[in-house]
Amino acid sequence: MAGLVLRRCVSRTLLSAPGATGDRSRGATRKYWTTLRRTAAALTGGGAAFLLGIPALSWLPLEAYHRVQRSTAVYALEKEQVLEQADYLYSCGETEKLYQLLLQYKDSEDAEYLWRLARASRDLAMVPDTEARLKKQLFYDSLEYAKKALEKDDKCFAAHKWYAVCLGDVGEYEGVKVKIGDANIIREHMERAVELNPRDATSLYILGYWCFAFAELPWYQRKLAAVIFATPPQSTYEEALEFFLKAEEVDPNFYSKNLLMLGRTYMGMQDKELALFYLTKAKEYPAHTLEDKEVHKEAVDLLKKLG
Repeated sequence: MAGLVLRRCVSRTLLSAPGATGDRSRGATRKYWTTLRRTAAALTGGGAAFLLGIPALSWLPLEAYHRVQRSTAVYALEKEQVLEQADYLYSCGETEKLYQLLLQYKDSEDAEYLWRLARASRDLAMVPDTEARLKKQLFYDSLEYAKKALEKDDKCFAAHKWYAVCLGDVGEYEGVKVKIGDANIIREHMERAVELNPRDATSLYILGYWCFAFAELPWYQRKLAAVIFATPPQSTYEEALEFFLKAEEVDPNFYSKNLLMLGRTYMGMQDKELALFYLTKAKEYPAHTLEDKEVHKEAVDLLKKLG
């Protein structure tokens, strides 16, 4: 069930909260030269004045210190360049190029590389013509990268977010018992992601979708879950609505599927007026992606049912 909740979750990213580790696409804006100038200034500023009068015997340890400083600065510059390039490729939908770029960092100790690689692996798995065996491998790989990102930095909201999403994907291959058993783990990591970055609309959307899926779970599936687990996952339409509305508050009209899910949630709550309002917004949402087109079709169908 966890996999069904998250399989179609959006892979878009939003601005991070101040101080939060970023899960964002930075677009075409590049800061390479600004960073280079700042790095050069950091390496050379005041250096000559400081070195005057230093005894010769002190030069070797001081030079070693400067080599370390330069190495650190160069690494920071390289990291920023790679991450900006990765985010640019992601924003352009260049999934294969992004995956190949980040795959070079699969053994990295840096969570910023690893969660992006998890996301890229998952995105590549979801490309329509990906062969079934490769798709499965990519899903499992994405979970491992996300898990490693969490191990390296459990304060990284994006690591929690993509670990939850990838765990849901893998659940599709593990059977009903595992999927239901993982559902609460998925929610815990999504809640942690929102705690670390409450301004990420997609995390709020995923939580809303999780709640909606269990709110509308058929009675016989609830019964099956209760047989397997003493405290099976459960939720309500009201709880789902809270997350969907919060996502809209954070970033209005950020995602056609959030508008659709608002409409479906109000339908579940028997509020026809608000269901019509949000389904109409979903229908009129500009169709930039295949998913937007699918949302449009579903919204039209639901509007016909509502009359």
